[in-house]
Amino acid sequence: MKNHNPSHSVLIGYVLWIFGFTGSERFYYGKPISGTIYFFTLGLLGIGWFLDLFLIPSMARQADLRFKEGKINYDVAWVLLTFLGLLGIHRMYMGKWISGIIYLCTLGVFGIGYIYDFWTLNDQITIINSST
Repeated sequence: MKNHNPSHSVLIGYVLWIFGFTGSERFYYGKPISGTIYFFTLGLLGIGWFLDLFLIPSMARQADLRFKEGKINYDVAWVLLTFLGLLGIHRMYMGKWISGIIYLCTLGVFGIGYIYDFWTLNDQITIINSST
């Protein structure tokens, strides 16, 4: 069996789960559709949020199979996006300085870019990690 570092941490999943009524942990594990549903329904009125408490380990395993490890750490990028995303800090961390500065000056291009990054951050990181 191949020994590797996981791309997505169970611990970070649980930290984001605290904000799960916003769908944060679902976005983190590469499930943007259910993340969006959670966002608009407050975690399926709390029921889905509670169930995710038990589903996080399997979502982490699935994400590890889908996303490529590399120089950009998914955990760091997701924590930066979740807590400082409107300031573009996560984009600067990924080496996207111009868009990071634009986010900083426009509060994540008025929040739209921030939401876009919740949908696409895993893929953005995978592309960067694949090119190294």
